[in-house]
Amino acid sequence: MAALKTELAKRGVDAAVLESDVLREILTPHPRYDEQEREVFYRQMTYIGALLSDHGVPVIFDATANQRCYRDEARGRFSQFLEVYVDCPLEVCMARDPKGIYRKGREGTSGAVPGLQAIYEPPESPDVVVRGNCEPPKDAVQRVIAKLIEQGYL
Repeated sequence: MAALKTELAKRGVDAAVLESDVLREILTPHPRYDEQEREVFYRQMTYIGALLSDHGVPVIFDATANQRCYRDEARGRFSQFLEVYVDCPLEVCMARDPKGIYRKGREGTSGAVPGLQAIYEPPESPDVVVRGNCEPPKDAVQRVIAKLIEQGYL
């Protein structure tokens, strides 16, 4: 995410990154990660992004949004929307696990990890697919930038 924000900044675009982990600490300080809480959280996140966007601030959502309905709601709120799907095998995600999310899911201390206990619905037609297990981040960022240009967003 940092590489994309940096590349956008080089082009004069100061985008706000709405990172779900950070927002959760503020909006749901005691998250349950159940379906009802996730629905409320993603609605709040989309609202904040729309508010920023309505005031001319480009927004990047940094979130799993494990169900299509969450992403579809966001898509419906923005006239300029680009869905980037980071396709990465579960085993690779579990091996990387910098925040310990999958470890907690395997240990049973977190019971709703997408891909383990909670469902993950991949996008049906994302605008960009990044191969998280084999594509260098630099190349992925360039493809996202190219798509933004192609769509007329940059």
